[in-house]
Amino acid sequence: MILAAGLGTRLRPLTDLAPKPLVPVGDRPMLAHVVDAVRAAGCEPVVANAFHHADEVERFCAGVGVAVSREHELLGTAGGITAAAARLGHSDVLVHNGDVLVSLDLGGLMATHRARGAAATLAVVPRPAGEGNIGVGKNGQIVRIRTISFAEGEIQGGLFTGVHFIGPRMRAELPAKGCVVGDGYMPYLGAKNADLYVHVARNFVDVGSLAGYLRANLEWLASTERRSFVGEGARIEGPVRLDATVVGGGATVRGEGPLVRCVVWPGATATAPLEDAVVTAAGISKCT
Repeated sequence: MILAAGLGTRLRPLTDLAPKPLVPVGDRPMLAHVVDAVRAAGCEPVVANAFHHADEVERFCAGVGVAVSREHELLGTAGGITAAAARLGHSDVLVHNGDVLVSLDLGGLMATHRARGAAATLAVVPRPAGEGNIGVGKNGQIVRIRTISFAEGEIQGGLFTGVHFIGPRMRAELPAKGCVVGDGYMPYLGAKNADLYVHVARNFVDVGSLAGYLRANLEWLASTERRSFVGEGARIEGPVRLDATVVGGGATVRGEGPLVRCVVWPGATATAPLEDAVVTAAGISKCT
């Protein structure tokens, strides 16, 4: 289940032009990276929910064989999973936010979840005890969410990545509308259930802000061992130097000097010199 229905308000003005799951990261839309990751882990069928720019999300999903659970009102992360229940079946479900890139072995997450017989297993980047939005006790059990402790013995903190496995008994606890963490996991732990666990992730990038969006593109470049990327049909005119920059297909870069830590959307035109910016057909958005 890919959660892709949010409004993307923190990523405006980019999300005035495209839904957040379809903003380009590297050589393809954000959602394509997530679909590739969950399929590589052997997860089928793949379902995505849609609300903001739903028609565009549906068209993309139709092209990659992903089913869509369309929402006529925002149901929240828990409600999105519940509304898609018929498409997801009745067993464990991998839930992946549609706006995160995660350094994580999804197969390992699945194995950890099943070996423990967990109600849910959350992928978490470790932090010192007391830090982050997750607290972890012995044996990897979750003892704190946000600022609320549900049991003693926190030995490590962590940051929830937005990727998790949810088993049938936890799915049955999720409301028809609301947040999977605040309205699902927290009440579950509050009822003295102790079978929510963590699995360690190395890193993640939330593409929910301009800074996060730029970072995602830079990390994609690093993961592909490229210094910069120029898409098919893009044109570099004049004495321009690209440095840690992604230029989308059909885009144009002109001027004189460096383009440093920039993302130029497909079909857009950027003029050097420029640093720390996203360039779309609608204009320039600075990421500082």
